[in-house]
Amino acid sequence: MKTKLILVEGLPGSGKSTTAKLIHELLIENQVPAELFMEGNLDHPADYEGVAYFTEEEFEELLKKSDSLSKVFQDEVTVKRSRHLLPYMKIKNELGDGFPDELFAAISENDVYELPLEENIAIISESWEEFGKQAAEEEKVYIFECCFIQNPVTMGMVKYGAADEATIDYVKKLAQAVEALNPLLVYVKQEDIEKSFRKAVSERSNDWFNGFVHYYTSQGYGLVNSLSGLEGTINVLKARQELESRILKNLTMPAYILNNSQFDFEKHRGNLEEILEG
Repeated sequence: MKTKLILVEGLPGSGKSTTAKLIHELLIENQVPAELFMEGNLDHPADYEGVAYFTEEEFEELLKKSDSLSKVFQDEVTVKRSRHLLPYMKIKNELGDGFPDELFAAISENDVYELPLEENIAIISESWEEFGKQAAEEEKVYIFECCFIQNPVTMGMVKYGAADEATIDYVKKLAQAVEALNPLLVYVKQEDIEKSFRKAVSERSNDWFNGFVHYYTSQGYGLVNSLSGLEGTINVLKARQELESRILKNLTMPAYILNNSQFDFEKHRGNLEEILEG
């Protein structure tokens, strides 16, 4: 059976976005039906990006406080196993100023990726299981950037400072959910993490940089180890790559580690062609 799911992972600045797009291009060039989902895609078929979770009682309370938006929320909410999942980021993008900032901020506190780790694992794992069953019936290849390893590691290590085994088990649970898709993983690696991250910083906004540093150093692993600023963030990234290396060794799916330290586009493309042909 050919793969129906290609997972692209790596640290910020490693070149994983370019890699995911290249894989998509190569598949299309070879007349392989393929769909690409980049990091942050609000329509992701397995992950919950920009989605808030409420119990039935919490959702009823939200509706009471939402005035004219209560009808919108009722129309947009998805209920799974009594969980009420509200795509608040999509609603905000559609309504703009019609979605008050104060209400938006209150709802965002219930984001799936703000939940306690065990709840997050349960919700995300169930979503991957549903996706796995759906995709198994389809004749196309899905390409996911960043949600398979990065999100569990961000939750487990970066946000909560959880034991490595808890994060490894989280990723293994997602792998099991899509096992029928015969997935393969492409991990884009940089030898010099500091250099590649500084490159990423130079290419992005100050708001992105400040938000990233705050997230990586003010909680979980960063907080426990008293890390701060750019240097502290780089130390967290180094620890993250070590954990991700352990995760790769614990996976049974084919995993290809591509050294992209030279950012040699043609060489990288050639390596990906070999992987896809295999």
